[in-house]
Amino acid sequence: MKAFLTVIGTDKVGIIAAVSTLLADNGVNIEDISQTIMQGTFTMVMAVDLAGAKAEFGKLKAALEKCASDLGVEISLRHADIFNAMHKI
Repeated sequence: MKAFLTVIGTDKVGIIAAVSTLLADNGVNIEDISQTIMQGTFTMVMAVDLAGAKAEFGKLKAALEKCASDLGVEISLRHADIFNAMHKI
């Protein structure tokens, strides 16, 4: 299953490390990543593959929410199917 993960918040050391470590520890493969600082705000989008994930989607999402709280950022995980459905008419 493919998904998109977004991270938005105040830039600080360790955001990419914390998120990518959590994903790796849970067997999630990062297929693509884009990150930048937009007007002082850290933004990152990851395309991830959840096929080998050790945790179900809801548990992974909860772990990412805890990570977000610890880092003081917003993290969102969404199924790729949601984005694909939005562009079908």
